[in-house]
Amino acid sequence: MAQQTDDTTRQPASCADLFWSFTVLALQGFGGVLAVVQRELVEKRRWLTREQFVEEWAVAQVMPGPNVVNLSLMIGGRYFGLRGALSALAGILAAPLVVVLLLAIFYGSVADTNWAQGALRGMGMVSAGLIAATGIKLMAALGKNAMGLRACICLAALTFVAIAWLRWPLAWVLLGLGGASFAWAYRCLGREDLPGPGSP
Repeated sequence: MAQQTDDTTRQPASCADLFWSFTVLALQGFGGVLAVVQRELVEKRRWLTREQFVEEWAVAQVMPGPNVVNLSLMIGGRYFGLRGALSALAGILAAPLVVVLLLAIFYGSVADTNWAQGALRGMGMVSAGLIAATGIKLMAALGKNAMGLRACICLAALTFVAIAWLRWPLAWVLLGLGGASFAWAYRCLGREDLPGPGSP
């Protein structure tokens, strides 16, 4: 039985629980991994609150490497240290590696057929829809962000414009908008820590 960590979340029961949970998660995550990760970790297993998930996912995206692999390492390390991080990493990589190798062998023989090309285009559209739906669902967590909902929406819109329309390199967007949002969040958090007028 998983131990409770607070009123809304609980922790994995063991490293084996981490391994099998991330294996199940990985086998569902073809193309729409963000939607699956959010549902599994926040809604079903309740290892993270929605706000914690948004913060952890943001860090996982900025770090080098695949987002979900970074997230698995962070969650495993949080609960069981190095053993937990390695267990979660093995869970997220082992089964999908076998599946991808088998699919690569099969796809090599049908890659040029019209139905295979159509299937890939259709899967791409479904993946985009899953990611968009999850992003909308997670917007509610921004209300508790130190910067406030308006600032978060403005930053998201600016990021979309910079990458999708202006085609700026991701590294410059991260350094520019990411650095500006970091500075603004730091300032807002500092303002929250200041004593109020009636404080001792």
